[in-house]
Amino acid sequence: MTDPKHYRKHTLSLLVENHQGVLAKIASLIAAKGYNIDSLSVAETLDESISRMTMSVRGDEWVMEQVVKQFHRIIDVIKVVDLTDEPHVNREMIFIRVNAEPANRAEILRITEIFRGRIVDVTPMTYTLEITGESGKIEAVLELLQPFGVQEIVRSGTLAIARGSKTITKRDETKLRLASRKQAVAE
Repeated sequence: MTDPKHYRKHTLSLLVENHQGVLAKIASLIAAKGYNIDSLSVAETLDESISRMTMSVRGDEWVMEQVVKQFHRIIDVIKVVDLTDEPHVNREMIFIRVNAEPANRAEILRITEIFRGRIVDVTPMTYTLEITGESGKIEAVLELLQPFGVQEIVRSGTLAIARGSKTITKRDETKLRLASRKQAVAE
């Protein structure tokens, strides 16, 4: 049932209350299931009291279903959507510091241009590139730049949003009732 050869990458989008400790609860739940978070991006939404987490986690279908159910039990979680099988757009960004000896500069510039990247820093012997795209694009540019000598990479987590008019920004009324009950009990 939890055979690693049946694992696949899942992209989860969570709306959570924006306060201290929520990230730790989410990460602990994933760790308790014995899985690793491949990438995680968290930031405020249009409503500063709510944050969106976009998380990439590898697991089989049954375990991911259980993880999503457990997320729903956390009072600070407003909504969870597994975008894996839904139409969605996802991107990540990478900074790549690559050796840029004078003889190789034109080729590195050409590769950067082909992948619609930008050079964000230049030294006499290096270029720092910024590339944005799906993970396959990021992997491809890394492969092409390896022969020049990649010195360092900094990679963001995946960001994802559902295609079309589907949105997860509307609060779930039951979560609001539970949250207000929790607040009333605390007072």
